[in-house]
Amino acid sequence: MTGAAPPRTCARRTGPPLRSSLMRVGVDTGGTFTDVVDDQGRVAKVPSTPRDPAAAVVAAVAGLEPDVLAHGTTVATNALLERRGSDVALITNEGLADVIEIARQDRPSLYDTWADRPEALVVRSRRFEVAGRLDAKGFEIEPFDVEAIDRLDVGGATAVAVCLLHADLDASHERAAADRLRRRGLDVTCSHEVSPEFREYERTVTTVVNAYVRGPCRSYLTRLADVAPTVLVMTSAGGLVPVSRGAELPAALLLSGPAGGVAAAAAVAQACGFPDVVTFDMGGTSTDVCLVQGGVPAPAGEREVGRFPVRLPSLDVHTIGAGGGSIAGIDPGGALVVGPASAGAVPGPACYGLGGERPTVTDADLVAGRLPDGVALPGIGALDRAAAERALGAAGVTAQGVLRVVDANMERAVRQVSVARGVDPRGLALVAFGGAGPLHACSLADSLGMRTVIVPPRAGVLSAVGPRCGPRQEDRVRSWRDPRDHAGLEDALASLAHDALAALGAVAPDGASGAVGAHGAVGAVGAVGAVEIVTALDCRYAGQSHELRVPSVAAFAGEHRARNGYDRPGTPVEVVAVRATARVPAPVAVRDLPPVPRPTVIGPAVLAEHDCTVWVPGGWRGEPDVSTGALVLRRVSG
Repeated sequence: MTGAAPPRTCARRTGPPLRSSLMRVGVDTGGTFTDVVDDQGRVAKVPSTPRDPAAAVVAAVAGLEPDVLAHGTTVATNALLERRGSDVALITNEGLADVIEIARQDRPSLYDTWADRPEALVVRSRRFEVAGRLDAKGFEIEPFDVEAIDRLDVGGATAVAVCLLHADLDASHERAAADRLRRRGLDVTCSHEVSPEFREYERTVTTVVNAYVRGPCRSYLTRLADVAPTVLVMTSAGGLVPVSRGAELPAALLLSGPAGGVAAAAAVAQACGFPDVVTFDMGGTSTDVCLVQGGVPAPAGEREVGRFPVRLPSLDVHTIGAGGGSIAGIDPGGALVVGPASAGAVPGPACYGLGGERPTVTDADLVAGRLPDGVALPGIGALDRAAAERALGAAGVTAQGVLRVVDANMERAVRQVSVARGVDPRGLALVAFGGAGPLHACSLADSLGMRTVIVPPRAGVLSAVGPRCGPRQEDRVRSWRDPRDHAGLEDALASLAHDALAALGAVAPDGASGAVGAHGAVGAVGAVGAVEIVTALDCRYAGQSHELRVPSVAAFAGEHRARNGYDRPGTPVEVVAVRATARVPAPVAVRDLPPVPRPTVIGPAVLAEHDCTVWVPGGWRGEPDVSTGALVLRRVSG
């Protein structure tokens, strides 16, 4: 969905914040490091183990004996990007087998005649068409040939994606197919279980992606299930679900790691008095940015991962291949380029001394003085400046040149989530975290005219703090059958909210969840404590092909005017989807962790911390925020 606006919440959690004596540990599995934060605020960083990601998690929490392990993970993302998923077959209606390959009419690169779309995840010989059809309102016009399912030979496929026309309105045909396939021992993903929304191409691809990554994700998550009595995983929407739920719906985990960091960054910034910010998470492999307004991270109904559309609730995180491990070099045209290729955890940057010979951003940071000589990284040891200088020299690049290019790449990313959406970044603060974020934040802010940078406590492992303090959350979405008929919207939202509450185990004994209407929601208190419910609608003007997420039909014109500069009085408003989210807040908050001592800093200066290094250039001054322990950097000259 394009142009999604944060829904307004009409009910807040009831009752006081919960407290718990249970040991709650947060973990973030990244491409370079696996980070851990426990209840005492202790931080651990261990090199990730790409061939067996669970091994790094097990090693990182060894000896902690957590009662609750809450983690963000890149396993689903890496399985998709590296094409290490299951062999998948696709079952669809007659005439629709090539939908996943035909895609949309937009071109990946308008003027590049050599630009290709990603290769489909299901080969043509494993796409099967079955007779049967529903019309655009979900009513049957041709019976489904369920007997044909028994006759299908799916070859060597171990997973099957079932995506039938208009199953977002009536799932009976899909259920019949899935029942026959599961009797044969096949791992089946149905579109109505994953993404019950209209648009056949996006729904089909999302279903296939889930089937494709479920094998490796299930193996990984199953291995972690015994690490603690309760194991939770962060979804792309910024909430936690049981590990068993994540194993069944791994497509919802594709932005798991970044979402945790965004949620924690937004909470810290709000507590510091900055509700409107851009979060800036620069790790070893990538940089993730997200717009936060009024303390709420921007939502998205659809994200693109590996150039595949994934139509599931998500935070609107924009990712680029720019991290501390991004490799620098000269392209065939003689231009200096940085990324997206990364040195990763092994061998890593040249300065790690682990065999890496190609220069990276971290090598440039070290040579340029942003990282002090002799600084040691957890699990790596002291960095080798001489090795970094050799790598830069051999590639024919300079440290300052590498830094200028990578900073320019990240500036474009921030503009994509701010200027491109009509938001002036000069009125926002920049929240910097990740192992490399605080090294580049001030120079990035300078280039954008932003005068405040916030470095949260434990900034280098903030994406592990996020899951530890994240809410239990269930998201529900459903297509609306008749876009111009708004009768029954309140009942539909109430039903959807009830489903979300039931999934949390938060429905009252009589099954009532409170009166939920198109204008918001009423909080419900169940056995698990305080619950927050948010409802929203996806609306558009008749004739439009994109939607805005709003709390009510009445709010649509104002949101459209704010986003696009105009509205269209008298034009029918169509509702295409209804949404509900139920959340149970965590028993701990970001500010509950023990404070991290921070000094007052006057630039130019380098502040080396256990989990990250902060570079403060001349003209900047930093002071600690007493309530959160964050370091608030401000432009004081220039």
